[in-house]
Amino acid sequence: MAVLGLLGFISTPAVAQSGHFIEGGRNAPECVDIGTQVLCEGKVAGLGGTTFEITVEATGIAEVVCINPAGNRAPGQDTEVTVSGTTTPLPTSRNGQFVFSITSDDPEPLPPTPTCPNAQWTPDIVDVAFTEATLTLLEDGVVSDVVTVPVES
Repeated sequence: MAVLGLLGFISTPAVAQSGHFIEGGRNAPECVDIGTQVLCEGKVAGLGGTTFEITVEATGIAEVVCINPAGNRAPGQDTEVTVSGTTTPLPTSRNGQFVFSITSDDPEPLPPTPTCPNAQWTPDIVDVAFTEATLTLLEDGVVSDVVTVPVES
């Protein structure tokens, strides 16, 4: 009985996630502005979970054009937008490394105002100027690493 009681106090060590973005060199994360989206590429290593996921989020200034009910286009008021994207959960490779390429989604449609004169006009995002993007590595749903990188035009 005493032995069983002692066994209840023995705990197993928690396994920490050690996945990380490779920084420096040709595998370091790089992000490029591709119009209204951001494309990021790089390599992660040290993956130890059963699944992993990479997400990207970037904020930029959207160039907006407003389309009136007659179909004519006029400059709108530029506005800040945020884009994001994900790889969805992927199985961890045997060597614990993965070369990634991830593209954000397009920005969400904007409300007609305040970017256009009134609610009868339709805003259209024609370009977004991004400056930096944040990449997040999750292992089994837990954040392992976060890096912020400049976005090249």
